[in-house]
Amino acid sequence: MKADSLQAWGSSGEYIPFGPFSHRVFVKQLGDPQATAERTLLLVHGFPESSYTYHAVVDGLQNTFERIILFDFPGFGWSDKPEATYEYSLMVHADVAFAVWQHFGVKGGHVLAHDMGVSVATEILARHEQDLLPKWFSVGLQSLTLTNGSMVLEFARLRITQKLLLSRNGGFFNRLFIIYRLFRHQIRSAHGNDRLADGEIWALWEGNVLQDGHRKIYRLIRYYRERARFEKTRWLPALARTALPLHLCWGDQDAVAKVAMAHYLKEKVCSQATLTIMSGLGHFGQMGSPAEWVAAVEAFYRK
Repeated sequence: MKADSLQAWGSSGEYIPFGPFSHRVFVKQLGDPQATAERTLLLVHGFPESSYTYHAVVDGLQNTFERIILFDFPGFGWSDKPEATYEYSLMVHADVAFAVWQHFGVKGGHVLAHDMGVSVATEILARHEQDLLPKWFSVGLQSLTLTNGSMVLEFARLRITQKLLLSRNGGFFNRLFIIYRLFRHQIRSAHGNDRLADGEIWALWEGNVLQDGHRKIYRLIRYYRERARFEKTRWLPALARTALPLHLCWGDQDAVAKVAMAHYLKEKVCSQATLTIMSGLGHFGQMGSPAEWVAAVEAFYRK
């Protein structure tokens, strides 16, 4: 990876305003703007990531999709990282996703999400199941692919730093996370194997330090609290009852969102889903093993 890859990624996108204070959201469109919903892929990133998480796989995904839409949630990557007045909420993140898609005139598409993005995607699915999607999103969701996200908290194995950041003293412990060496250790520990290059971890770090975002990680990670609140009452029920094509695509060496979670979902929650286990892939499979990750993801769409 070239050292300027993240910079090049940022310079090739654009910004749209979001919310009453017009916070800038970084957005990116690849391919044919006129592509149909059936040929459109809507990518949703995780924590502590950005749209750049997908930089190594977008070329491969364009073999299947004519149009790909990416963006950075506020607080992440090239988007603004607002202060205390902004609510870093999964519900708000879902609103951001729709604001981005409306900006590009998207009427529907396939959603592919990773990590925290899986929680956002299940909120979007819950709105779909309740017939609460915007009218302009008229063609609607085509399918959902969920990859390595902590959808069932009882199976999640949080790193010690994550637990500290979620504690009542998270702001204090956030000071630990502004040290790159510790950040790198935590990312490697979460990934679960050694198939993640130093350059990829450095890019994650660089995306976090933009606008001093790494000093707000204790606020960004609070989405776990919403996960606990709505998991059993809203999001897992939506997965259980949906008739949409659903794909659970999991790296089996993930040390945080353990592969047992994917098996539980298939067996106990959404038996109608297609389950793909990516052997030898860790948490950040799209960065650590991009060719294998693309092959596993695309096989579902080609059925």
